[in-house]
Amino acid sequence: MSNAAFRPPILLLSASRQNLLRLVWLRLSVWLAQVCSVAVIWWQGDFVLPYAGIAVCLSAAGALIMFTVLRLRVRWPVTDLEYGVHLALDILLFTALLYFSGGATNPFVSYYLVPLAIAATTVPWRQSVMLSALALSGYSLLLLFYRPIHAQTIAARELLVSTHLFGMWLSLAMAAGLLTLFVAPMAASLRRQLRQQAERRELSLRDEQLLAVATQAAGAAHELGTPLSTMSVLLKELRQDHKDNPALQDDLALLQAQVAQCKHSLQTLVRSAERERQHSAPSLDAHTWLVQVLERFSLMRPEASWRLQVQAGEVPVLSVPADLSQALLNLLNNAADACADNLRLELSWDSREVCLRIRDHGPGLPMGMAEQLGTPFLTTKGGGLGLGLFLSQASVNRAGGRVTLYNHEEGGTVSELVLPRKGI
Repeated sequence: MSNAAFRPPILLLSASRQNLLRLVWLRLSVWLAQVCSVAVIWWQGDFVLPYAGIAVCLSAAGALIMFTVLRLRVRWPVTDLEYGVHLALDILLFTALLYFSGGATNPFVSYYLVPLAIAATTVPWRQSVMLSALALSGYSLLLLFYRPIHAQTIAARELLVSTHLFGMWLSLAMAAGLLTLFVAPMAASLRRQLRQQAERRELSLRDEQLLAVATQAAGAAHELGTPLSTMSVLLKELRQDHKDNPALQDDLALLQAQVAQCKHSLQTLVRSAERERQHSAPSLDAHTWLVQVLERFSLMRPEASWRLQVQAGEVPVLSVPADLSQALLNLLNNAADACADNLRLELSWDSREVCLRIRDHGPGLPMGMAEQLGTPFLTTKGGGLGLGLFLSQASVNRAGGRVTLYNHEEGGTVSELVLPRKGI
């Protein structure tokens, strides 16, 4: 499973496309309110309005809504420029509707604030300035050019004056409600898209670093094959030549086991590369996998002592690529480097994840470096290369999990490895 599997789609779920869909719902809500208001005024017959011009404006607004719905069905990216054009059309249609319904004296003129707030939140600064200038120009022209509302009777004229203040209040309440219901989610979509873009950039940089490390590792693995074979032959000859020295035999046996482990690691590297090419990874229950890695760890670090605690119940199954085993081995080695005595391992799980905690009794993480651990070539050990935790995090992230390191309240460091159960 690659990092690309966890990257969000860019085209169809972009913030501009989501915000344009929200703008459709906003237009539809306002359009229905406008149609209902004009229908009530026409039905009562107390006021004289240029209904033909109003009908043209409302028809154009309805056609724009239908066009936008059809536009969203087309698999084209919604650009900031296109989104800005939609807001400009909304301002122009609203200005035309106000022209036929009292101009700047219409109490609903404050609706200008809604598209301006959307523009300030969702479009680039220059487009926002242009839309603000367009709205201000429209408002200014409506002070001079408009079709006034004529009352048929004296009672209607008095009603027009009395409802003006109520209309201003209703306009402000409607604008506040629309801003809360539509503009806030639009801003949230933009923030989410920016966060996703930052995550993609971080993943891209990490992939470049991994590629550089992998290239060096492949060259080193190719070069190490011959020296390891030579060392294995020499160790066999030394054991044959010094059979009468038991102490030396033990040391040579340990060296031979270490060389065999190195050769096995190189062979595993080749096999895992082949499985990666074929996109296949073995499946093991978490306890069996952990025991296999601990056996390798015991060969590499015979001085280390550890105790394993496993949750009761049916052990979940994991998909275990070879690099995941190496990631766990790196975490165990880091814990042994801090303090090889009495490592505590806890294996637990729930319905979705498997969690392994490794606690050492070392000095803990330096506070100044805690947030930087996991970056390449940064290490808290004097002779370390600073690659173990970095590679472990990359492998675990590729498997859909995460690695967290923190200081235990009673001393030492806890390395927490969380992996998804197979099939989740």
